[in-house]
Amino acid sequence: MKRNLAMTMKCVTAVLTVILVTNTHAYASDEPVVPSVDAKAYVLMDYDSGKILASHHPDERLDPASLTKIMTSYVVGQAIKAGKITLEDVVIVGKDAWATGNPVLKGSSLMFLKPGDRVKVIDLNRGIVIQSGNDASIALADYVAGSQDVFVSLMNNYAKALGLTNTHFQTVHGLDAEGQFSTARDMAVLSQAMIRDVPDEYVLHKEKAFTFNNIQQPNRNRLLWNKNMNVDGVKTGYTRGAGHNLVASATEGPMRLISVVLGAPSDRVRFAESEKLLSWGFRFYETVTPIKVSEPFVSEKVWYGDRSDVALGVEKDAAITIPRGQLKNLKASYTLNQTLLEAPLAKNQVVGVINFQLGDKVIEQRPLVVKETVEEGGFFSRIWDFIVMKVGSWFNAIFG
Repeated sequence: MKRNLAMTMKCVTAVLTVILVTNTHAYASDEPVVPSVDAKAYVLMDYDSGKILASHHPDERLDPASLTKIMTSYVVGQAIKAGKITLEDVVIVGKDAWATGNPVLKGSSLMFLKPGDRVKVIDLNRGIVIQSGNDASIALADYVAGSQDVFVSLMNNYAKALGLTNTHFQTVHGLDAEGQFSTARDMAVLSQAMIRDVPDEYVLHKEKAFTFNNIQQPNRNRLLWNKNMNVDGVKTGYTRGAGHNLVASATEGPMRLISVVLGAPSDRVRFAESEKLLSWGFRFYETVTPIKVSEPFVSEKVWYGDRSDVALGVEKDAAITIPRGQLKNLKASYTLNQTLLEAPLAKNQVVGVINFQLGDKVIEQRPLVVKETVEEGGFFSRIWDFIVMKVGSWFNAIFG
């Protein structure tokens, strides 16, 4: 049953919402032209809404290289969050994290650990995030999970839980390994989860340098020094098989974007193309939240309940991405799953859908949920509702 926002709003808050989001001005539906990007695959995502603003081969399986460490960092962040380890824990470095005794690490990014070194978790964590240390990844994986293999299983379990359907990890560090792959889309979703789920871990990604054993190494994400935008993460990656990869995230006012560039031909190109994507996104789009979880969206009649009506809205803030300057043209309407709402109704029960439109095009949808529990009414009130409903149906059948 479709309800037009401008016609059927019944509560004061909803009426105010109508004023904010409905306008009959014409909407130019032309999308801005996506810039040319020199890479095998790329994605530009709005962090808050999850909307993909631009993409090329977003689901092509490619070698993530050290972007793998985004998941390594995520697993470590979750372990810290859960209290399984602390930043002040001291880790005794094993032989498998020693580059000299591990040929696969030869010539790769390192923290330069030695067997028997006693290193705090916070320092190993910085070694992973800032220095992209493959030895640090091994040492911390051993400490968190007991072995690299078990840690990799944790990585893949989290990938499944996050819906990364085209991602599989074989290593904790990202060096080339058969059967290890991810996609631009999955890397964007993983980075979104990092920022959302483990913010205390994510803050490390904006640190520009780290010194260990009197050796200072800069963060390999050179966009952190870019004065044209506020970049605060995420991670670079390179192997011969993968090419030059970069996940970057930046904010402008309330908007946050995540860009993923995979398989760029050079180090310089991956940074230039990432900056191009982020600048384009901020120039042509904005994130708005026309309906918030704290505000009811509409009030609807409830039959057979302990109250006559119920507030409906969203379970979480309805952030959506629109072309910049089009908020005045944004319209919203809602559709109920059933013609009538009947008690009992549980809080956050989905009873319909909210449609956001620009012009004649539905650009986003969000579930319409019950904001407060409605129990069944007493015997006599339910009898009365039954009589009123039957009389109404009879009246509509004759005069409708």
